[in-house]
Amino acid sequence: MMYIQRILFVASFFCFYMNTEAQPPKELVEEIFSYADVKIDGDRPSDIHVYDDRFYQRVLRDRSLGFGEAYMAGWWDSQALDECIAKILKAKLTKRVKPTLAMIWNVMTAKILNMQKKGERSSKVIDAHYELGDDLYENMLGSTMAYTCGYWKNATTLDEAQRAKFDLIAKKAGLKKGMRVLDLGCGWGGFAKHIAERYGVDVVAVNLSAKQADYARQICAGLPVEVRTQDYRDAEGMYDRIISIGLLEHVGKKNYRGFMELIYRCLKDDGLAIVHTIGRNTSAITTDLWIGRYIFPHGHLPSIAQIGKAMEGLFVMEDWHNFSASYDATLMAWYANFEKNWEKIRSDYPDPFFKMWKYYLLSCAGAFRARDIQLWQVVLSKKGVSGGYDSVR
Repeated sequence: MMYIQRILFVASFFCFYMNTEAQPPKELVEEIFSYADVKIDGDRPSDIHVYDDRFYQRVLRDRSLGFGEAYMAGWWDSQALDECIAKILKAKLTKRVKPTLAMIWNVMTAKILNMQKKGERSSKVIDAHYELGDDLYENMLGSTMAYTCGYWKNATTLDEAQRAKFDLIAKKAGLKKGMRVLDLGCGWGGFAKHIAERYGVDVVAVNLSAKQADYARQICAGLPVEVRTQDYRDAEGMYDRIISIGLLEHVGKKNYRGFMELIYRCLKDDGLAIVHTIGRNTSAITTDLWIGRYIFPHGHLPSIAQIGKAMEGLFVMEDWHNFSASYDATLMAWYANFEKNWEKIRSDYPDPFFKMWKYYLLSCAGAFRARDIQLWQVVLSKKGVSGGYDSVR
């Protein structure tokens, strides 16, 4: 799901700082924000209000991580945080980036280590994020419990958008009664339930999260859905269709080829696979420091080039659909639910959680609004669809 990889606009402060050593931190920060038409203590909703002067030194020193942590600490705020982030990213201030030691270390670690290696590392995001508590997600995601981008083309509510996404994938896959479908990273089972009920398919749903898998088993009881608690790399069998919704963001660059080889191995020769993923405009091997620490440990957003390299020689790319604007609407709907229902669940979470989660949801909405990150659905076949594939929108 959800992400601010290039909110490192504050990293541009380094090059200004090097050239204007005598300039006070506050003036320096105000100058940089001015390039994005964001004012300190301005009167517009998207402007920033600073409540603690430590904010200026913190963002100069720690960039993205410091910016997010200063927000969590209450040192600054914005009435329209989502629009504030969107303006900053649209201004592309990151082109002035000079790396900090923390950024360099992040890159070196990613080059040397497989941060999504099977075992403890690949399960870290499960413990830190997906098993926070079903109550949080039940009060945020709506009745479908879908934690990926909805499809808002003709939808007016979150639930409508999520069901439309389920049907969009089903139609792209050409699901027919009796087909065997592999659902990689099935979440809370909403998609598996939907296609088993409405399209008459048999589903094998794979999920590493024990809590999510238990939830999926409960809502899919009585349906032809088998939920397996296992790493996606342990999937086996042959399938007419393979669907991956929101899993590739956790696979990691070093494992993209293995992910595609798994799909190839388990897909029948005349089958179709659909990969639904958030993506980035440029290739990278690291994630944003704040997101990596607080939201998605070891997450990584793929680029078009990285996906293409991973599937080269295995698949024919039949269709590539970008509907990133729908993720802005989805995240804003999640935040509205989260804020509305917070009092119901706040006793189960530490005090800083609300601001952390608000920052996560609204900054990600801003990133999608700025078209800084994307949402893709890619349709793959092994040998090419005879006569051509008819795209579904």
